[in-house]
Amino acid sequence: MSTPNNIAAYVLRETAEGVRGAMATVGPDDLGEGDVLIRVTHSSVNYKDGLAATGRAKIAQTLPLIGGCNASGIVADPGESGLHAGQKVTVVGASLSEKHPGGFAEFVRVPGSWVAPLPEGMTTWESMAIGTAGLTAAMAIHKLEKNGGLNPSSGPVAVTGASGGSGTLAVAMLAKRGYDVTAITGTPSSEALLRQLGATQVLARPDVSARTRPLEHASWVGAIDTVGGDVLAWLLRTTLPGGSVAAFGNAGGNALNTTVLPFILRGINLLGVTVSFPDPAFRAQMWDQVAADLPHSALEAVTQTIAFTELGGALEAIVENRTVGRVVVELSSEG
Repeated sequence: MSTPNNIAAYVLRETAEGVRGAMATVGPDDLGEGDVLIRVTHSSVNYKDGLAATGRAKIAQTLPLIGGCNASGIVADPGESGLHAGQKVTVVGASLSEKHPGGFAEFVRVPGSWVAPLPEGMTTWESMAIGTAGLTAAMAIHKLEKNGGLNPSSGPVAVTGASGGSGTLAVAMLAKRGYDVTAITGTPSSEALLRQLGATQVLARPDVSARTRPLEHASWVGAIDTVGGDVLAWLLRTTLPGGSVAAFGNAGGNALNTTVLPFILRGINLLGVTVSFPDPAFRAQMWDQVAADLPHSALEAVTQTIAFTELGGALEAIVENRTVGRVVVELSSEG
């Protein structure tokens, strides 16, 4: 199909106040290079998107640029990709909104290798309720099990930032797989939701501002950290000997102030997780894992859906830590 000349999009631009995002109309040439044209039905709001749209971090490498680090929709033109028109697909873990125009637009054009067909029965809304947050959490669980040797009988597992997008989905997936999950959150009002998702214990976010001993009382055999900074350092100090921590967050800061003692005295494993450009076969495996571990009821419990016109407020909210769970942006119908 031919690409419309007037496409609604949320565009990042340089302004007098720094980089800011705003609704705009773009043309086909603003969608970037690629052989697959996708009519976007849904996208989602991620912390990274909020950083980009509010100028709090330099995400976009070139400006102006359409924002949105993931998208899901219907193939409008498959090019030479081997996909077919009308197929439900998603783009997660590529360079959308960094080097390539992103998913906050009615259409996105990308290389075929970036596109993942949805698992059988999954809707485009569900794929964006999962999105970058859920796929990253699934990869963290995979690393804990395959590299850290974790299994449900190993002992309790902690999740930091448990009321956020990645955190809520990590709690739900771990509980579905049979783990004893401790949810750690700075949002006390989310306790009922976290217990509904399967957390057996909900703890308040620790005070990590004071100086502490290099090792503290050990409480969990594994952990998923969505926060970073001093919270990650605290997790390393409180993980049981031989345990593993999978880390991918930076809302608490990029610096990691720790000692070598958790590693050389307790044998702790620190496992880094990235969703960027995974091997296509592994990517498909992770989508299948998420589809099995996150039923529609769990996604509905943690997700709110907003109109495209409400995007700006949602991006502000996520960087101000006022968002619980996931936010899906509806751009058009799936039908």
